[in-house]
Amino acid sequence: MLLALGALAYTAWVLELVLATGLDLVQAYVSELAATDQPLGGLFRATDLAAGLLVLAAACTALRWLPHRPWATTGWAALALFGAATAADSRLPLSCAPTADPVCAARETAGLVPATHTAHAVTSALAMVGALAALVVLTAAARRYGWWPPVARFGPPLAAAELAATAWTLAAVAAFEAGRGSWALGAGQRLQVLLLAVWLGVLAYGVGRPCRRTDPASGPAAPGPDADSAAPGPDAGPGAAPGAGCRDPEGGS
Repeated sequence: MLLALGALAYTAWVLELVLATGLDLVQAYVSELAATDQPLGGLFRATDLAAGLLVLAAACTALRWLPHRPWATTGWAALALFGAATAADSRLPLSCAPTADPVCAARETAGLVPATHTAHAVTSALAMVGALAALVVLTAAARRYGWWPPVARFGPPLAAAELAATAWTLAAVAAFEAGRGSWALGAGQRLQVLLLAVWLGVLAYGVGRPCRRTDPASGPAAPGPDADSAAPGPDAGPGAAPGAGCRDPEGGS
Protein backbone atom coordinates (compact mmCIF):
# COMPACT_ATOMS: atom_id res chain seq x y z
CA MET A 1 0.00 0.00 0.00
CA LEU A 2 2.81 2.43 0.84
CA LEU A 3 4.46 2.05 -2.56
CA ALA A 4 1.17 2.30 -4.41
CA LEU A 5 0.23 5.49 -2.56
CA GLY A 6 3.71 6.86 -3.16
CA ALA A 7 3.41 6.19 -6.89
CA LEU A 8 0.02 7.90 -6.94
CA ALA A 9 1.31 10.98 -5.10
CA TYR A 10 4.32 11.11 -7.43
CA THR A 11 1.97 11.56 -10.40
CA ALA A 12 0.20 14.58 -8.89
CA TRP A 13 1.77 16.76 -11.58
CA VAL A 14 -0.81 15.41 -14.06
CA LEU A 15 -3.28 17.76 -12.37
CA GLU A 16 -1.76 20.48 -14.54
CA LEU A 17 -3.80 18.99 -17.38
CA VAL A 18 -6.98 20.20 -15.71
CA LEU A 19 -5.74 23.05 -13.50
CA ALA A 20 -4.56 26.42 -14.73
CA THR A 21 -0.89 26.53 -13.72
CA GLY A 22 0.31 29.07 -16.27
CA LEU A 23 3.27 26.83 -17.17
CA ASP A 24 4.00 25.11 -20.46
CA LEU A 25 4.05 21.37 -19.81
CA VAL A 26 6.28 20.81 -22.85
CA GLN A 27 8.94 23.32 -21.77
CA ALA A 28 8.73 23.81 -17.98
CA TYR A 29 10.50 21.79 -15.30
CA VAL A 30 8.12 19.69 -13.22
CA SER A 31 9.71 21.36 -10.18
CA GLU A 32 8.47 24.74 -11.37
CA LEU A 33 4.93 23.69 -10.47
CA ALA A 34 6.04 23.79 -6.82
CA ALA A 35 7.93 27.10 -7.01
CA THR A 36 7.07 29.52 -4.22
CA ASP A 37 5.76 32.14 -6.66
CA GLN A 38 3.33 29.73 -8.33
CA PRO A 39 -0.36 29.83 -7.34
CA LEU A 40 -0.55 26.06 -6.81
CA GLY A 41 2.96 25.69 -5.46
CA GLY A 42 1.78 24.67 -1.99
CA LEU A 43 -0.30 21.82 -3.42
CA PHE A 44 2.55 20.35 -5.45
CA ARG A 45 5.05 20.75 -2.61
CA ALA A 46 2.68 18.81 -0.37
CA THR A 47 2.23 15.98 -2.87
CA ASP A 48 5.99 15.77 -3.42
CA LEU A 49 6.53 15.55 0.34
CA ALA A 50 3.88 12.84 0.65
CA ALA A 51 5.36 10.84 -2.24
CA GLY A 52 8.85 11.01 -0.78
CA LEU A 53 7.82 10.02 2.73
CA LEU A 54 5.61 7.16 1.51
CA VAL A 55 8.36 5.68 -0.66
CA LEU A 56 10.92 6.17 2.10
CA ALA A 57 8.67 4.38 4.59
CA ALA A 58 8.08 1.52 2.14
CA ALA A 59 11.79 1.10 1.44
CA CYS A 60 12.75 1.20 5.12
CA THR A 61 10.07 -1.37 5.93
CA ALA A 62 11.38 -3.62 3.18
CA LEU A 63 14.94 -3.24 4.47
CA ARG A 64 13.73 -4.22 7.93
CA TRP A 65 11.70 -7.29 6.99
CA LEU A 66 12.95 -8.70 3.69
CA PRO A 67 15.80 -11.23 3.42
CA HIS A 68 19.14 -9.43 3.17
CA ARG A 69 20.16 -10.52 -0.31
CA PRO A 70 22.80 -8.18 -1.80
CA TRP A 71 20.88 -7.01 -4.87
CA ALA A 72 17.62 -6.55 -3.01
CA THR A 73 19.19 -4.73 -0.07
CA THR A 74 21.07 -2.38 -2.39
CA GLY A 75 17.94 -1.71 -4.41
CA TRP A 76 15.77 -0.92 -1.39
CA ALA A 77 18.51 1.34 -0.01
CA ALA A 78 18.58 3.21 -3.32
CA LEU A 79 14.80 3.54 -3.21
CA ALA A 80 15.09 4.95 0.33
CA LEU A 81 17.56 7.53 -1.01
CA PHE A 82 15.06 8.47 -3.71
CA GLY A 83 12.28 8.88 -1.14
CA ALA A 84 14.39 10.94 1.25
CA ALA A 85 15.74 13.18 -1.52
CA THR A 86 12.25 13.70 -2.95
CA ALA A 87 10.93 14.73 0.46
CA ALA A 88 13.89 17.10 0.91
CA ASP A 89 13.29 18.47 -2.59
CA SER A 90 9.80 19.54 -1.56
CA ARG A 91 11.21 21.54 1.35
CA LEU A 92 13.77 23.30 -0.90
CA PRO A 93 11.57 24.71 -3.67
CA LEU A 94 12.55 27.07 -6.45
CA SER A 95 11.64 30.69 -5.82
CA CYS A 96 10.48 31.27 -9.39
CA ALA A 97 10.02 29.49 -12.74
CA PRO A 98 13.08 30.05 -14.97
CA THR A 99 11.60 28.53 -18.13
CA ALA A 100 8.54 30.77 -17.94
CA ASP A 101 10.06 33.95 -16.49
CA PRO A 102 13.06 35.51 -18.31
CA VAL A 103 13.82 37.68 -15.28
CA CYS A 104 14.01 34.56 -13.10
CA ALA A 105 16.27 32.86 -15.65
CA ALA A 106 18.57 35.89 -15.75
CA ARG A 107 18.74 36.07 -11.96
CA GLU A 108 19.49 32.36 -11.78
CA THR A 109 22.30 32.70 -14.33
CA ALA A 110 23.74 35.64 -12.36
CA GLY A 111 23.53 33.73 -9.08
CA LEU A 112 21.02 36.15 -7.61
CA VAL A 113 18.42 33.59 -6.60
CA PRO A 114 18.10 32.08 -3.09
CA ALA A 115 20.41 29.25 -2.09
CA THR A 116 17.44 26.90 -2.25
CA HIS A 117 17.89 26.80 -6.05
CA THR A 118 21.32 25.17 -5.64
CA ALA A 119 20.11 22.93 -2.82
CA HIS A 120 17.12 21.92 -4.94
CA ALA A 121 19.44 20.94 -7.80
CA VAL A 122 21.45 18.75 -5.41
CA THR A 123 18.42 16.97 -3.94
CA SER A 124 16.91 16.51 -7.41
CA ALA A 125 20.15 14.91 -8.62
CA LEU A 126 20.22 12.59 -5.58
CA ALA A 127 16.60 11.62 -6.19
CA MET A 128 17.34 10.82 -9.83
CA VAL A 129 20.40 8.71 -8.93
CA GLY A 130 18.44 6.84 -6.26
CA ALA A 131 15.49 6.22 -8.57
CA LEU A 132 17.61 4.92 -11.45
CA ALA A 133 19.66 2.70 -9.15
CA ALA A 134 16.55 1.29 -7.48
CA LEU A 135 14.84 0.60 -10.79
CA VAL A 136 17.83 -1.22 -12.26
CA VAL A 137 18.96 -3.07 -9.12
CA LEU A 138 15.53 -4.20 -7.87
CA THR A 139 14.68 -5.37 -11.38
CA ALA A 140 17.93 -7.35 -11.38
CA ALA A 141 17.03 -8.74 -7.95
CA ALA A 142 13.62 -9.85 -9.19
CA ARG A 143 15.19 -11.73 -12.08
CA ARG A 144 18.14 -13.12 -10.11
CA TYR A 145 16.17 -14.44 -7.15
CA GLY A 146 12.95 -15.36 -8.94
CA TRP A 147 10.91 -12.77 -6.99
CA TRP A 148 8.11 -10.44 -8.08
CA PRO A 149 7.29 -11.75 -11.61
CA PRO A 150 5.73 -8.45 -12.80
CA VAL A 151 8.95 -6.61 -11.92
CA ALA A 152 11.08 -9.26 -13.61
CA ARG A 153 8.93 -9.06 -16.72
CA PHE A 154 8.28 -5.34 -17.11
CA GLY A 155 11.32 -3.96 -15.30
CA PRO A 156 13.84 -4.28 -18.16
CA PRO A 157 11.80 -2.35 -20.79
CA LEU A 158 10.83 0.25 -18.18
CA ALA A 159 14.47 0.63 -17.18
CA ALA A 160 15.54 1.11 -20.80
CA ALA A 161 12.80 3.69 -21.37
CA GLU A 162 13.65 5.47 -18.11
CA LEU A 163 17.33 5.70 -19.04
CA ALA A 164 16.41 7.13 -22.46
CA ALA A 165 14.04 9.69 -20.89
CA THR A 166 16.75 10.64 -18.39
CA ALA A 167 19.28 11.16 -21.18
CA TRP A 168 16.75 13.38 -22.99
CA THR A 169 16.11 15.38 -19.83
CA LEU A 170 19.80 15.89 -19.04
CA ALA A 171 20.55 16.96 -22.62
CA ALA A 172 17.62 19.39 -22.53
CA VAL A 173 18.75 20.86 -19.21
CA ALA A 174 22.26 21.37 -20.60
CA ALA A 175 20.86 23.04 -23.72
CA PHE A 176 18.62 25.33 -21.68
CA GLU A 177 21.41 26.37 -19.34
CA ALA A 178 23.65 27.07 -22.36
CA GLY A 179 20.97 29.29 -23.91
CA ARG A 180 20.30 26.92 -26.81
CA GLY A 181 16.59 26.40 -26.25
CA SER A 182 14.77 23.94 -24.03
CA TRP A 183 14.63 20.90 -26.33
CA ALA A 184 11.15 20.09 -24.94
CA LEU A 185 12.69 19.80 -21.48
CA GLY A 186 9.32 19.58 -19.79
CA ALA A 187 8.09 16.74 -21.98
CA GLY A 188 11.26 14.74 -21.38
CA GLN A 189 11.15 15.23 -17.62
CA ARG A 190 7.45 14.42 -17.44
CA LEU A 191 8.07 11.20 -19.36
CA GLN A 192 10.90 10.43 -16.91
CA VAL A 193 8.77 10.84 -13.79
CA LEU A 194 5.78 9.10 -15.38
CA LEU A 195 7.84 6.00 -16.21
CA LEU A 196 9.23 5.94 -12.68
CA ALA A 197 5.73 6.15 -11.23
CA VAL A 198 4.62 3.28 -13.47
CA TRP A 199 7.57 1.19 -12.26
CA LEU A 200 6.72 1.98 -8.63
CA GLY A 201 3.20 0.77 -9.35
CA VAL A 202 4.54 -2.45 -10.91
CA LEU A 203 6.81 -2.96 -7.90
CA ALA A 204 3.90 -2.37 -5.52
CA TYR A 205 1.82 -4.94 -7.41
CA GLY A 206 4.70 -7.41 -7.56
CA VAL A 207 5.50 -7.40 -3.85
CA GLY A 208 1.79 -7.40 -2.99
CA ARG A 209 0.94 -10.59 -4.87
CA PRO A 210 -0.07 -13.58 -2.70
CA CYS A 211 2.44 -16.40 -2.48
CA ARG A 212 2.17 -19.54 -4.58
CA ARG A 213 3.94 -22.79 -3.77
CA THR A 214 5.05 -25.09 -6.57
CA ASP A 215 5.08 -28.86 -6.24
CA PRO A 216 7.44 -30.30 -8.88
CA ALA A 217 5.29 -33.45 -9.14
CA SER A 218 1.89 -31.83 -9.46
CA GLY A 219 2.59 -28.37 -10.78
CA PRO A 220 1.46 -25.10 -9.24
CA ALA A 221 -0.43 -25.47 -6.00
CA ALA A 222 -3.00 -23.30 -4.36
CA PRO A 223 -1.85 -20.01 -2.89
CA GLY A 224 0.22 -20.50 0.24
CA PRO A 225 0.80 -18.24 3.20
CA ASP A 226 1.78 -14.64 2.73
CA ALA A 227 5.37 -13.54 3.08
CA ASP A 228 4.56 -12.21 6.52
CA SER A 229 4.29 -15.77 7.77
CA ALA A 230 6.41 -17.67 5.26
CA ALA A 231 10.02 -16.63 5.45
CA PRO A 232 12.46 -19.04 3.76
CA GLY A 233 13.99 -21.71 5.91
CA PRO A 234 17.71 -22.04 6.61
CA ASP A 235 18.12 -24.57 3.80
CA ALA A 236 16.28 -22.51 1.22
CA GLY A 237 17.95 -22.29 -2.17
CA PRO A 238 19.15 -19.09 -3.83
CA GLY A 239 15.72 -18.42 -5.34
CA ALA A 240 13.86 -18.71 -2.08
CA ALA A 241 12.23 -15.59 -0.75
CA PRO A 242 9.20 -14.67 1.28
CA GLY A 243 7.04 -16.37 -1.32
CA ALA A 244 9.03 -15.90 -4.52
CA GLY A 245 7.29 -13.17 -6.40
CA CYS A 246 4.76 -12.78 -3.61
CA ARG A 247 3.96 -10.40 -0.86
CA ASP A 248 6.90 -8.97 0.98
CA PRO A 249 6.29 -7.60 4.46
CA GLU A 250 6.16 -4.11 3.06
CA GLY A 251 3.00 -2.94 4.62
CA GLY A 252 0.91 -4.78 2.02
CA SER A 253 2.25 -2.69 -0.88
